[in-house]
Amino acid sequence: MLDVSTIKAAIPAALGDRPHAVVIGSGFGGLAAAVRLGARGYRVTVFEQLDAPGGRAYVHRQDGFTFDAGPTIVTAPFLFEELWQLCGRKMSDDVTLKPISPFYRIRFDDGTVFDCSADPVAMRAEVARISPGDVDGYERFMKASEAIFRKGFEELGDVPFLSLLDMAKIAPAMIKLQSFRSVYGLVSQHVRDERLRIVLSFHPLLIGGNPFTTTSIYCLIAYLERRWGVHFAMGGTGALVTGLVRLIEGQGGQVRCSAPVAEITTKNGVATGVRLASGETIAADVVVSNGCAAWTYKHLLPSVPRRRWTDARIDRARYSMSLFVWYFGTRRRYDDVEHHTILLGPRYRGLLDDIFRRKVLADDFSLYLHRPTKTDPSLAPEGCDAFYVLSPVPHQQSGIDWAATAEPFRKRIEAALSETLLPDLAGQLVTSLLLTPDDFEHRLSSYRGAAFGLEPVLMQSAWFRPHNKSEEVERLYLVGAGTHPGAGLPGVLSSARVLDELVPAPHELERR
Repeated sequence: MLDVSTIKAAIPAALGDRPHAVVIGSGFGGLAAAVRLGARGYRVTVFEQLDAPGGRAYVHRQDGFTFDAGPTIVTAPFLFEELWQLCGRKMSDDVTLKPISPFYRIRFDDGTVFDCSADPVAMRAEVARISPGDVDGYERFMKASEAIFRKGFEELGDVPFLSLLDMAKIAPAMIKLQSFRSVYGLVSQHVRDERLRIVLSFHPLLIGGNPFTTTSIYCLIAYLERRWGVHFAMGGTGALVTGLVRLIEGQGGQVRCSAPVAEITTKNGVATGVRLASGETIAADVVVSNGCAAWTYKHLLPSVPRRRWTDARIDRARYSMSLFVWYFGTRRRYDDVEHHTILLGPRYRGLLDDIFRRKVLADDFSLYLHRPTKTDPSLAPEGCDAFYVLSPVPHQQSGIDWAATAEPFRKRIEAALSETLLPDLAGQLVTSLLLTPDDFEHRLSSYRGAAFGLEPVLMQSAWFRPHNKSEEVERLYLVGAGTHPGAGLPGVLSSARVLDELVPAPHELERR
């Protein structure tokens, strides 16, 4: 990685003459890319189609409540701190991260709970309480998770995969680490109790994957959480978005909202800028897309004959599930509810099969309940609580009519929460807002309404994903969930890190 002194030396003295980099989309991948490009000497403009920055990390404010639309868990804070350091600042001057413990409480359908934390002693005790015979197996799994973390995250997380040779170099290590197994398959080698298998294998759902098909590379998440903990940004995840926008503006860049990009302009196979939906054309020396990779190739390059990411290939690829999210505020507080709770339904494998393979909306569901006011009461009026509850659902290939289905589905979720963690929920509601797969497809421009882009199976990982350096157009680069290394905050921030190696320094560009 570049150090600060190298970056500062690369910045041209004449700021107005800096090469121009355009970033499409202001999700965390796009904002991180903009900061890194600005630190290297580019003049950066970020274009966002929504009326405020953040992309999936958009912030909803309604009736005195603040709701983070998307990411709520920060697991590798150094990746954010690094962006502030590149600008000669400290993240703590703008954003306060607070560690969360337990990371999350997992509640099984029978009412049994399991608290996940960074404390190895506490975790051994939790495992022993559920299944005494699996304590040693749990320790073996954590050692395997650490080994995968060392290779998959520390060594390869910000390394570009541009050729099959890159894959061939790591193949022996991946075979040794059993990356050909699924997350659930690797977990099952170490523990026997089905409840523990669920506790240790659900992590792929945080990045759009099915634990029964996602490559076991993602078992690294268990150790990653132990290594750095789980944090929450006071003021909500939107506080990180606001802080990054300020860094970009402090570099002389700008973030333009309500400015959807209609096309990436090209000449002789080289990206030359973008054309907005308004008709305005902006020239650029470098273009970075933080949009959905499939959407970028299928809709933003209409005049480019694509050799690798053709419409046919995009259509036959496998995509992550979508999400149904209900944001709501209550007039009372539920003080016995943790910051993060996972409420498991009666089925695990069968429900995931319905979502990912059969693509049907099942009668049962599992839920993730986020209560940020456990940590930051300022996100709701005094004496109130802010929540969002998320249910994984099939993406748009399901054919579900969400206009007709959304409210009945919400009522089912409301009833389930009332019977478990939030008694009299219907009588305590103050405000309510829904997000469905329709919103992912039409508001966030996610192909097929997939919330996390391509499904993270082995043959859609690393070199097999859309590359960070476009295979179709020169000087076009991709960041975000749809490219390497994948979804989740550590993944999308690392995708921006990859650009340090791929995008030429400003003085190395041949200006057009």
